[in-house]
Amino acid sequence: MMIDGVLYPGVIKEKEVAQQQYQKAVSRGQTAGLVKASGRKTEKFSVSVNIAAASKVTFELTYEELLKRSFGKYEMFIKVNPKQLVNKFEIDVRIFEPQGISDLEAEGTFISNELLPVVKKSFSGKKGHVSFSPTIDQQRTCDNCTTSLLQGDFIIKYDVNRDSPSNFQMINGYFVHFFAPKNLTHLPKNVAFVIDVSGSMYGRKIAQTREALIKIVEDLKEPDHFNLILFESLVSTWKSSLVQATPENVNEAKQFIETITDKGTTNLHDGLLTGIEMLNRAHQNGTVSARSASLIIMLTDGRPDGNLERIYNTARNTIQGKYPLYNLGFGYDLDYGFLDKLAKENNGLARRIYEDSDSALQLQGFYDEVANPLLTEVTLQYPENAISDVTQNSFKHFYDGSEIVVAGRITDNDVNFITAEVNGHGAFEDLTFSEQADVEETAKALEDQKYIFGDYIERLWAYLTIQQLLEKRATTTGYEKSNLTAKALEMSLKYKFVTPLTSMVVTKPEDNAEKEAIADKPEEATHAALQSYSYKSPPSTMYTSVDGDPHFIIAVPQKEDALCFNINEDPGIVLNLIRDPITDVTVNGELIGEEMTSNNAAPHSTYFGRLGIANVQLNLKLEVTPQKIILHNGLIQTTFTWLDEVTLRNSGWTLKIIKKKSLEVSLGTGARFMVILHQAWRKNGVLLDFLGFYTVDSHRLSEYTHGLLGQFFHPIDFDILEVHPGSDPEKPDATMIVKNNQLTVTRGWQKEYTEDIRHGTNVPCWFIHNNGEGLIDGTYTDYIVSDLF
Repeated sequence: MMIDGVLYPGVIKEKEVAQQQYQKAVSRGQTAGLVKASGRKTEKFSVSVNIAAASKVTFELTYEELLKRSFGKYEMFIKVNPKQLVNKFEIDVRIFEPQGISDLEAEGTFISNELLPVVKKSFSGKKGHVSFSPTIDQQRTCDNCTTSLLQGDFIIKYDVNRDSPSNFQMINGYFVHFFAPKNLTHLPKNVAFVIDVSGSMYGRKIAQTREALIKIVEDLKEPDHFNLILFESLVSTWKSSLVQATPENVNEAKQFIETITDKGTTNLHDGLLTGIEMLNRAHQNGTVSARSASLIIMLTDGRPDGNLERIYNTARNTIQGKYPLYNLGFGYDLDYGFLDKLAKENNGLARRIYEDSDSALQLQGFYDEVANPLLTEVTLQYPENAISDVTQNSFKHFYDGSEIVVAGRITDNDVNFITAEVNGHGAFEDLTFSEQADVEETAKALEDQKYIFGDYIERLWAYLTIQQLLEKRATTTGYEKSNLTAKALEMSLKYKFVTPLTSMVVTKPEDNAEKEAIADKPEEATHAALQSYSYKSPPSTMYTSVDGDPHFIIAVPQKEDALCFNINEDPGIVLNLIRDPITDVTVNGELIGEEMTSNNAAPHSTYFGRLGIANVQLNLKLEVTPQKIILHNGLIQTTFTWLDEVTLRNSGWTLKIIKKKSLEVSLGTGARFMVILHQAWRKNGVLLDFLGFYTVDSHRLSEYTHGLLGQFFHPIDFDILEVHPGSDPEKPDATMIVKNNQLTVTRGWQKEYTEDIRHGTNVPCWFIHNNGEGLIDGTYTDYIVSDLF
């Protein structure tokens, strides 16, 4: 950080130590920065910055990245979202590849036809260049507009000349070996598709799964074998064993996929076991080729029933390292850590499939990565007397368009050549690739490049080693886990890497005089990682409420935060919001739906259109609709409309109607509620009148109060961990620990209408998916009641 003209470099420290140093600086009102890993991965970061009053700060972040080769290209993504017009905006990318560049592409998701000529690219020999530097006028969304077109991804793809399958890079006693053979025959593959069809896959998820599976099955080649295993409470299969992907079988499979529906719970254990045993039988019976690649692709959106350790043990003992398991986690409310560990223990990996409009394409995209195996049981060997500390050098499968990367240390300073022998099972025979690289010549080719870090290969070796230590750590316990943690931490500190165990902190050295003069201010909120997302704290006056279609907002004052969730149910359903058996206060709400469309499709949203507020002790019932308010007080019934402006007081209750706006109810117990009237706002697409319900005061209700809202009148605690970018750049995801549950939640906001009934006020909150499951006691269906009173 350049603070008032003075440069202060970042320092890598243990995560907790760095956090404490950063918070201490923040508490003193000083400029400080913190960079930490988001979640379990080493390639995702969050940046927190505190700027002292009246100071000028320039923040510069330099990072190194190992580009992944996928579909035959290296890809570099540059996120572009300045949110304003920029006087001098420039992307300048310079590429150096010792093998020579074979092709180079540059594109942007935001690039219009007018901006296309601004993207300049060229390559020759070992060097490539891409630049993008639009003027302010070219950035505008329209003439004289102040909004920017620049929002999206700028993507650079390129590949290198491959005269041989291998490429070595060496500097200062370390090497990296890139292996990507070409012109190999694809192996037949045997795929067990294990698909979650439990009730939580209802709606768009199951539709997108069907869409993706049909495309995937269509892409199978005739030598391939496959089957479809569906699991919910029970397990069902399309066929009793793997079958060949003949045109007839593919067509029959597509017809079967069209019939897939959702129901039941999540019996993942038996579904996975069925898929594994099916592959085992196919190999034992010889129905699949010995020279083929077998794999399991499992898709789930929920948390499995039963004991997780049992699932781990079953998978490990039945797969026995024979084929990889790929886990695709669909949506938010799942145990991604479980899927990640399960996959890594079985030579695979986990991927999250986001609930976007392109989920089907995401599923197909992953499948395409593993659709064309070229080799199985790949091992890379180096001379033991010259090489040590080699990173992972054995791989279950090698897929077309990808690349194997191995790094190591050269221990023999006098060695002139490094040799590598790569062995793997091919489509027709076992293959061996022998490669040799001149140490001096290879090193010289890199040393002259001013934009190549002098020790970058050693750092690449360290990066891969740390990454593999962390992955192994995730699947171990006890002493072994502690030992792996210690090694990963030691290397992270030595090589100055931000990892899940370390963070980078930048603070201005303390000045004693300044220290005495500046009064301490409260420490930054626990969720420092959210600073970069520019969310404001919830308003000081915030209600536990339900409004909209329907959005529940739970105020958590001790956290200076809020939680929120939606309930998705059909019109006519009545939900219990508050129930106190001691004071006899009950509040129920009936859902109404949007107008039916011409084709009688189900309504997209539901709202509260009828509320019942009752207090048996006071002999009081209130029935509230968007048209009228009916007061039942003993044998007396009085009807009001929203055009009335009236205040009624009784010895035990007060009723106040504010014309066309709200109803306030105060009960003798001390409970106070507010009902907001929403009249049809056709510009917003809402075509019906509905109600919002707000709790103004609940402290005198008893400790036995419950209901969808009432259960949150008691203190609730939660922790937010691993904040990381979500599918929406403006709404990060995180892991929440609440009520001994681990949930994936999303930062967002809901509308609160007590101050501005027309437009509402945005309340930032952590959104709990899947009808609040894991946050509310039980499931939302437990709160369905038969009638309003």
